[in-house]
Amino acid sequence: MYAIVKGWVNRYFGQEEVVLLVLLLLAAMIVLATLGGVLAPVLAALVIAFLMQGMVQRLESWKVPHWLSVTIACLVLVGTIVGLLFVVMPIIWRQTARLFAELPNMIASGQDLLILLPEQYPRLVTAQQIDEIFNTIGSELGNLGQTVLTFSLANIPVLAAVLIYLVVVPILVFFFLKDSNKLLGWCASFLPHQRPMLRQIWYEMNDQVANYVRGKVIEIAIVAVVSYIAFLLLGVNYALLLAVAVGLSVLIPYIGAAVVTIPVAAIGLFQWGWSSEFFWLMFAYGMIQLLDGNVLVPILFSEAVNLHPVAIILAVLVFGGIWGFWGVFFAIPLATLAKAILNAWPTSEHQKEWARGTSGSSIEEH
Repeated sequence: MYAIVKGWVNRYFGQEEVVLLVLLLLAAMIVLATLGGVLAPVLAALVIAFLMQGMVQRLESWKVPHWLSVTIACLVLVGTIVGLLFVVMPIIWRQTARLFAELPNMIASGQDLLILLPEQYPRLVTAQQIDEIFNTIGSELGNLGQTVLTFSLANIPVLAAVLIYLVVVPILVFFFLKDSNKLLGWCASFLPHQRPMLRQIWYEMNDQVANYVRGKVIEIAIVAVVSYIAFLLLGVNYALLLAVAVGLSVLIPYIGAAVVTIPVAAIGLFQWGWSSEFFWLMFAYGMIQLLDGNVLVPILFSEAVNLHPVAIILAVLVFGGIWGFWGVFFAIPLATLAKAILNAWPTSEHQKEWARGTSGSSIEEH
């Protein structure tokens, strides 16, 4: 038994670089688990800097100096934040408040429609079951309203933290973009000089993660804008609120579109009932989802991550449960990282190749 365990350890953990990689992964998980809340502004700034790096590189390709490229990118970031705060968020807030005010009427209308089911299908559903369902919904909505009120009164410090983020994060983004090469070089100085496996993982992940994150942000923006225009043209209530929900739904492959269909259909049904306007709304929503999955995604993600749908859903559930929103957002890149590590992990058939390594190999500083 000892020989079997020893042989397994030597096979998969016999390289110094493998042990280093395991220690780095464990250290990263411990830091995120214990100091994730404290380091949240830094992590958010890293993500945004990663997004803005493409703009900086494009400006530099047009012979714009590095400092000016970084300044322009940060000004675009600040302008986007200001626009979201003073233009988009007030509209979303008003539409959300109006939606909560009309929820009782929407529930009553839904009850009037569903109360006909026991008459048509008495063997499948009874009037008592319908009443129990809507009583439960009313109770949950009452608890939700009380929770929102308690949250608004008891979490004033959260608003102060948001204000701090609005100041600290853009500053951190500026310095991450300005000194990215120095920071990467400093981090690489703590790693072994020869690191072929880390090089393989770095090269495999760098382009894929960059393309995915930037492409996903562009996809969210395009889907949200197109949905907003379509809902406005159709005269849908809460057009901006629904458009934002549809845009964010692309964060969760397969699941997001199915979940957002419910509020879109519910609001359309409450507004128009079983009419031609309702069916036009569902047709437009279906076309947006169809074009997103079959046209927009292939264009934006030309170097698509080759992951099975089951692996994607598991990654969303696991990483979303661990890190919430950011876990959902980075579920596919994290799953890709796991796949890259498995691909690069040395096994018995190429131990000699890893042992030889690459002379003078190092992680590039860009």
